[in-house]
Amino acid sequence: MTTTLVSVLLVLFAVPWWTLVMSGTQWPALVVALGTAGFAITLVALPVTLALSHGRHQLDWAGMIGDSILGIVWVLFSWSVIGTIARLVLAFVGVADPVRSRSVAIAVVLVTVVLLIWGNREAMRIPRVKQVEVTLPRLGQGLDGTRVVAVTDTHFGPIDRTKWSLGVAAAVNELRPDIVAHVGDIADGPVAKRRGQAVPLATMDAGLAKVYVTGNHEYLGEAQGWLDYMDSIGWKTLHNDHIVVERGGDRLVLAGVDDATAKSAGLSGHGANFEDAMTGVDPELPVLMLAHQPKQVAESAAAGVDLQIAGHTHGGQIWPFNFLVRLDQPTVHGLSRHGDRTQLYTSRGSGFWGPPFRIFAPSEITVITLRSA
Repeated sequence: MTTTLVSVLLVLFAVPWWTLVMSGTQWPALVVALGTAGFAITLVALPVTLALSHGRHQLDWAGMIGDSILGIVWVLFSWSVIGTIARLVLAFVGVADPVRSRSVAIAVVLVTVVLLIWGNREAMRIPRVKQVEVTLPRLGQGLDGTRVVAVTDTHFGPIDRTKWSLGVAAAVNELRPDIVAHVGDIADGPVAKRRGQAVPLATMDAGLAKVYVTGNHEYLGEAQGWLDYMDSIGWKTLHNDHIVVERGGDRLVLAGVDDATAKSAGLSGHGANFEDAMTGVDPELPVLMLAHQPKQVAESAAAGVDLQIAGHTHGGQIWPFNFLVRLDQPTVHGLSRHGDRTQLYTSRGSGFWGPPFRIFAPSEITVITLRSA
C-alpha cells in the first residue's frame, strides 16, 4: 500500500514538473531550479500536511493547505497530460521547440489557474437546485407529487462554512419539501469539532419527515456521535431502520441503511443491513431507500426497493476524476434503472470533500418529485 501511494504521488508531481519545467522548454537555468524546488517542496508538504490534518492532531490549518495542494496538483496533472498530447500535435504540424513546449507549458498554467478560480467559486457557492421527476408505479395517488429534497455530502471540515450551511438550510426550506433526506457524509471530524457548521441542519423543515443515514466519512470519525446528534436536533436516523409516511390515505416506506464501509469500521451494531431495515415492511407498499453509496443498489434491488437515493460520488468533483469513480460505482450522477423495479438517483452532493474545488461537477440540492403511475 505504501509503495502504491508513493508511486501515485510521484507520478502526480512528475508529469506536470516535466511538462512545465523540463521537456523541450529550454527555460533559463534559474527558472528550472526554482520550478524544480517548488515542485519538490510541495511534494513533501502534501503528505506532511495531510498527515497532520487527518492523524492524531487533526490540525485544520494543515488540512486547508494539504487539501488545496492536492486539488491544484490534480488539475495540473490532468491538463499536463492533455498538454503532452497537444505537444505531439504541434510537433506533427511542424512547430519546433522551444516554442512548442513553452506554448504548451504556458497554456497548461493559464488553464489551471482559470479552472481553479472558477472551481473554488463553484465549491463555495450555495448549490443549484436540481429538479427530477421519478415515477413509482406502486405509489398511491394520494402521494403523487410528493417532494423529496435530498442533501448529501456536506462534508463540514477545516474551512468554516457555517454561513454556507445557513444558506443551504434556507434554500431547502424555500422549496417547501414534504421529505428532507440527508444521505450521509455530514462532516469530516467529530461532532464536538464540526457542530457549529452542522447546527443549521436543525432549522430545515419538512411536512412529513426529515431522515438521515450515515456515509463512509462518519465511519472515519464518529458515526454514533453523528447519529445521536441528528436525533437530538429532530431528524429521524434510519440506522438500518424504516418509517412509514402517509398522505391522502396512501403510504410510503422510508428506509435507510448504514454505509457500505460501516461493518469494516468495527463499531458494534453498525453495518449495512437491508434485512433489518425492511423488517415488518408491508410488501405491497412502495419503498424509498437511503443508502450513501450507489453500489448499494444491488442490495436495494434484491430487497424490492422502488427508489434508492445515494450520494458519495460528488459527480467526480474535479474532472476527470469522474472516470476513476466510475470504476468503483455503477453510476456517477443522475437517474438510472436497476432490474425491473428499482431506480437509483445519484446526487453530485451539496458540498465538497478535501480540495475546495468543483470542476465540471456542480453541487446540487435535489428535488425529487414522486409521481404515481
